[in-house]
Amino acid sequence: MLEVNCKGSPYEIGLQHGQAAAVEIKRGLQFYDALFKETTKMSWSEVCQAASQFEPLLERDWPDYLAEMNGISKGADVPFSSILVLNVRTEISFGMFDDGCTALSWKAESGSFLAQNWDWQLEQQENLICLRIQQNTKPTIEMITEAGIIGKIGLNSAGVGVCLNAIRAKGVNLERLPSHLALRAALDSTSRKAAIETLERAGVASSFHILVADNTGGSGMECSHLDIIKLPMSDKGIVTHTNHYLKRHAGVDEKIQLPDSLFRLDRINELIKTCGTTTPRPNDIGLLLQDEQNSPVAICRDQTEKSTIATLFSIVIDLTERTAEVKLGRPSHPDETLVLRPRQDLRN
Repeated sequence: MLEVNCKGSPYEIGLQHGQAAAVEIKRGLQFYDALFKETTKMSWSEVCQAASQFEPLLERDWPDYLAEMNGISKGADVPFSSILVLNVRTEISFGMFDDGCTALSWKAESGSFLAQNWDWQLEQQENLICLRIQQNTKPTIEMITEAGIIGKIGLNSAGVGVCLNAIRAKGVNLERLPSHLALRAALDSTSRKAAIETLERAGVASSFHILVADNTGGSGMECSHLDIIKLPMSDKGIVTHTNHYLKRHAGVDEKIQLPDSLFRLDRINELIKTCGTTTPRPNDIGLLLQDEQNSPVAICRDQTEKSTIATLFSIVIDLTERTAEVKLGRPSHPDETLVLRPRQDLRN
């Protein structure tokens, strides 16, 4: 996996990102061009026009994110409109992409943990990068993301981590923060509490679930273009989620969910109950994510004859130690393992 280190102003961070990951960004744009045509019947110019509707919001309320995307555009030598598309792809597709994920947080006496498998089309695996961002006035971030996207799955030097679950539901609010930028806003926060306050204040533009945690535990946030409903920890300190709403969101039309989403949620809860410990360590949680019951559409997902969607990476974050282990590929048979360890100074 390509590792990209960036530091400086938002524009400088984006410029370094774009220069280092130009090949991956351009391949990713080709991937999404084909996918939008297949799933939405939109041409790339139509997709770019749809994405441009978020520019007024970003200019007004989130200028640093706009500057970072401009830097990526310059560094990768691609149009800004294309970089914006990558960062608001969920909102353009109205949640019609089948990103499958299984996520959990667990606050126990042994520590506070956050973990997930991220499932997506195998063609995009080569365009994943490990992005390290040292910011001037905000926490340092280390995350796994699709090249060109400034917010995804990872943790920061303040010990805040985020995971996500895609949800299929119609509705977009152009006055609220797009989902991938919501992930970045959480990673720019100094605590779980601060992240929740930021997202509740900003709102989220479309339907998805974000799981945010720190050493005090985790909180689920089921988002739609109309509301955010928080999911508290259970009495065991646990939050789990897959790819469907657990709460009713009035006025939201949840469409076709992944048929296996209900199974995966039941299965991860069963595995937690029967794993034999109430004081898990990162290895214990990593084993949960290797589960292949109901294969190929299991927690550890494999491609089928009809779909190339599979688990592209697995991450287990120890928020007490502020480290994470990432397994690239299916965690039962990983292709590569790397450790995330964000520090305020990337030279350390």
